[in-house]
This record gives sequence, structure tokens and C-alpha cells, in this order.
Amino acid sequence: MRVLVTGGAGFIGSHVTEALLADGHEVRVLDALLPAVHPEYADGPPLPPEADLVVGDVRDAPTVDRALAAVDAVCHQAAMVGLGVDVQDMPDYAGINDLGTAVLLAAMARADVGRLVLASSMVVYGEGRYTCPEHGVVRPAARREEDLQAGEFEPRCPDCGLPLSPGVVPEDAPLDPRNTYAATKLAQEHLAASWARSTGGTANALRYHNVYGPRMPKDTPYAGVAAIFRSALERGAAPEVFEDGGQRRDFVHVRDVALANLAALTHELPSGTLRAFNVASGHPHTVGQMATALAEAFGGPEPEVTGEYRLGDVRHVVADPGRAAAELGFTAGTPFADGMREFATAPLRG
Repeated sequence: MRVLVTGGAGFIGSHVTEALLADGHEVRVLDALLPAVHPEYADGPPLPPEADLVVGDVRDAPTVDRALAAVDAVCHQAAMVGLGVDVQDMPDYAGINDLGTAVLLAAMARADVGRLVLASSMVVYGEGRYTCPEHGVVRPAARREEDLQAGEFEPRCPDCGLPLSPGVVPEDAPLDPRNTYAATKLAQEHLAASWARSTGGTANALRYHNVYGPRMPKDTPYAGVAAIFRSALERGAAPEVFEDGGQRRDFVHVRDVALANLAALTHELPSGTLRAFNVASGHPHTVGQMATALAEAFGGPEPEVTGEYRLGDVRHVVADPGRAAAELGFTAGTPFADGMREFATAPLRG
């Protein structure tokens, strides 16, 4: 199969590209090589020589048309990631993530390419799944700044105010994006579903949880928390852990994410449908535990819990990976401790 990987020179996309090539597929990469996540390469990005690189923006229709020539399927990884710095980032997020996806889908319709694997995100859920002892499963309201300032980080029941017990989030949970990035990722899913219905195509939307591993971009406010901690350690600084470090996440290795893309690429769906899958390890850890494991593997310094917060953050979001296992045959294979030991000394990008 000939596959176009948008964003294929990036952190996740480069691993997807390698996995596809190793499985015998032909790969074309479309990447704008934006300086926010790419350094200046003397001899081009570090892609396998078998990959056909097209340098261009996914928002540019003629470039996308050219990249889609003789392609059988698309793995759409190109995106602006992270929560953003402030609301001034909104146009860039909407432009790259949503306009870019719309341009790509329109071009796929013109080229009669009907198979899509979409890089979505767990952020579409907002806060994760919670249970109240009085009211059962509830959706907590957005956390209030006055509570966060007082160090009260745990969501409470919106009906009675009792403490909630966090659980795992299935794909059919209500979607409740709570920051700009999350809103654009959910919009990508809606656009892909509309494209599938209109064209008879199929879309597997992979809701990545907290991806980490080699080639993460360093020293950028748009990087994930694992890269931020790793960059701090490389500078000789302690990782600064927000809130009390008790936020629960699922940290999944980037090579596992690449294998999930490989499984989704050949997963058959009824024509005209989109199907979402959590891509996660199934073994949650707190942010504090991740920082400690990374610092120990690196050799210090120990993390510092700051009590700081970001309004766009959620407290707990942990996936149920059962659908991906049952339908895609995908189960993450990298143990947390092994992945963190590797990541502690793995090269970062930038």
C-alpha cells in the first residue's frame, strides 16, 4: 500500500513512517518542517531514504494534491500540539489543525483516496470519567481558578459537591474539550466523519494519550510534559511538577503509537464511517510518578512540586484501551519503567 503520512517528519509521524516502511508499505511524507518543532537540518530531516519527502503545508491545496498522487491511504499526523500559550494561539491552532484537515479531506475526495487514519487525542474528553458516591457517573464542571489557587485540585460532584472517584474513559464517553487544542482535535474528528459520510470513505480516529519517546521536541512551550521534564533535566534543572503531582495520565510510548497506526491502516470499517479508538498503555501513572521515574533514570535532580497550574489542564484522564485491543488487535507493549529509562537518555529534537 502507498501511504501518505502528513507531518511524517515530526515526532510521532517519523515513527509512523518507519513502522510503515518496516511493514513493507511505500511511504510519502508531507511536512512543512515548521521551525517550532524542527531545527534547521543541514541535509534534510532524518527520514529513511526510502521515504519520499514533499516539503509543504497541509493547508496548501496544490501541494496536497501533488502529495496525494497515486496514494492508497493517509495517516494524518500533521498538527499544532500542546495547550497553547494563550488565546492568541487560537488562529494558528484552527488554521493548522482544522483548516489543514479540511483541505486534506477535500483533496482526498478529488483524488478518490478513501482510507484515513486520523491522529486524534484524549483531550477531546476533557476531564475523564468520574463517579460520585451519591449520583453515580457525573461530568464535573471546569475547575475554578479560586479553587486551584487554594490548592484544591480534585474535581467535585456538580450536584452535591462530594469528592469524586476517577475511572477509565471509554470511547463512547461524552466529549467535552476544555482548551483550544482540544476543540480543534474534536473538530478534526467531526470533519473526518463528514468526509466519510459524503464520500463513502473510512476513518479510524486514534485518540492518543500522553505520548513520549525519542525525538520529542525540546524547549518549547507546546511540547508535552514528558519533553518539558526531560529538557529541564538536560539543563541540570529539576523538573517542575504543577499542582500536587497527583494528576493521573496514561503515558504511551511513541513506537507503540506507531504500531497502532499500522493496525488501524488495515482495519476494515463499513463505508462512510468513522470509528474512534483510545491509544494508551492501560497502566496509568501520576505526573509526579512520571517525573520521579524520569529523574531517577537520568540521575537527578529530583522533581520539585510547585503548586502552579494552568486553567486549560484537566485533573485526571485515563483510557479504557479495550476497544483497540478487541477490534484493532493493538496492545501497547512498552512497560512504563523501560520506556522512561530509554527516554531519559534518548535524543530530543531541536
